[in-house]
Amino acid sequence: MNCILAVKMYITKMTDESGPGMKVLLMDKETTSIVSMVFGQSEIQQREVYLFERIDAGNTEPMKHLKCIAFLRPSKENIHSLAMELRRPRYGSYYIYFSNITPKADIKTLAEADEQEVVREIQEFYGDYLAMGPHLFSLGIPISYQGNGWDHDILSRCVQGVTSVLLSLQKNPFIRYQNNSKMAKRLAETIRQVLSKESELFEFRQIGPPPLLLILDRRDDPVTPLLNQWTYQAMVHELLTINNNRVSLGHVQGISKELKEVVLSAEQDEFYANNLYLNFGEIGQTIKDLMDEFQKRSKSNRKLESIQDMKNFVEAYPQFKKMSGTVSKHVVVVGELASLMERHNLLEVSETEQELACQEAHSQHFQHVRRLIANEKVRHEDAAKLVMLYALRYENHSNNDTSGLIELLKKKGVSDRLVKMVRTVVEYGGAHARQSDLFGHQEAVVQITKRFFKDLRGVENVYTQHKPLLVETLEDLSKGRVKESLFPFLGNNSNVATKRPQDVIVFIIGGATYEEALSVQQINQTSSLGIRVILGGTTIHNSTTFLNEVDAASARSRIQNL
Repeated sequence: MNCILAVKMYITKMTDESGPGMKVLLMDKETTSIVSMVFGQSEIQQREVYLFERIDAGNTEPMKHLKCIAFLRPSKENIHSLAMELRRPRYGSYYIYFSNITPKADIKTLAEADEQEVVREIQEFYGDYLAMGPHLFSLGIPISYQGNGWDHDILSRCVQGVTSVLLSLQKNPFIRYQNNSKMAKRLAETIRQVLSKESELFEFRQIGPPPLLLILDRRDDPVTPLLNQWTYQAMVHELLTINNNRVSLGHVQGISKELKEVVLSAEQDEFYANNLYLNFGEIGQTIKDLMDEFQKRSKSNRKLESIQDMKNFVEAYPQFKKMSGTVSKHVVVVGELASLMERHNLLEVSETEQELACQEAHSQHFQHVRRLIANEKVRHEDAAKLVMLYALRYENHSNNDTSGLIELLKKKGVSDRLVKMVRTVVEYGGAHARQSDLFGHQEAVVQITKRFFKDLRGVENVYTQHKPLLVETLEDLSKGRVKESLFPFLGNNSNVATKRPQDVIVFIIGGATYEEALSVQQINQTSSLGIRVILGGTTIHNSTTFLNEVDAASARSRIQNL
């Protein structure tokens, strides 16, 4: 099971099936992002794709010498635009690939529009999701909740995205869902309807236990998206934000033009691929090693004393240039992370976050949070998140003083929105909204596990101890200990309940996180558990996007209750 390879295979087949010759790739907004996640522009140009067009761009210039590969979502708008395109074709021939199951009526519409018989191929290639990594996918839906229920369009998009993942991985799974979530149940039921209606598409040869689709609701674990992160990928997303593999650095003082936006793609950047799960201190050392190697190569390449030296240099130059860009990019990114960490006292903030997430010590935690709110270096959003974590942890504690901490936030000058979010987060993911014992499962951890290492400036860091709730769920699943009362099977599947799945696709309504992706990667590498996991979500959250989602869910819920 590999999301990146599945989508790459589809795009490779598209470019191969159209045969030799110059090609244009015609896409919509969504499929443009889908392709860019797995292929760099130069990489796809090597497949004779020399032009990239958007179907909504409205270009009219004919280029009959080009073959057109159309990779589109089968939406009504795209079908209409494509029919208009075929009535007045700009290209010599068309190879049409839809990213999901396409109604026969839409195929008929296109056939009727193809009066000049330029269409050579129409197929369904099920790459209707963002492949964020081999074991991670997203549907790119930043806000998924409509109060406590589904928006019809978002539900449809989730059904399409998840069924696309299943088809691309060739899995026909049994389905389990989080029992206390009406949204999880409805999504599960709607996906099962598609599996039943399109049963012929899901007839895959199956060896071993049947795969499992597990549908969860973010409300069961509101803690994980609130925490600062210390592994490279997760930390970049938390502090700088990764948007479709791109990171904006335009705010960094003195940044060069070419580094204002950088691409962090494990498919196109070997350094990033090898280090995205390392902790921050280890990244600092790895960056230093990379710079040492670059300096070594630079010096050796300056000695061009013979024709052979020059030949060797020319042969090595593409790699040399690529390495130079890699060094510059990661030095800037890591430097900015180190600067933010130092400027905003993130080490102490993160340590207190970890204690709140993993330990029960009310008096001590209350004093730590008070002290950090008063610290001028601590950002307003970090102070508010600490109070949110306190409010979630000690919601039912006899000495709970969330109100007192909220007053301190107000005195600090924290915005009304962030102050109100403390109560909103509890409303969203408090004890009444969860079916799990979110804090109880980590009570065994009574000591803060510290690992000391150095970053570029020698700052001491704390190795995070928090494990997402998802880890416990997956471990229980691998041991056959997941209660059917908490995660029921859809339909009468009691005969399957005793079989432990080997392949598990997890989908989180309300978004997954890179911390959870790291946990899944570690589980996949732990052969003792005997399961392989793919993780997906409506989006991939950092704390900012998560709070936007919580805010939207709460606002829509209030409107529904008026």
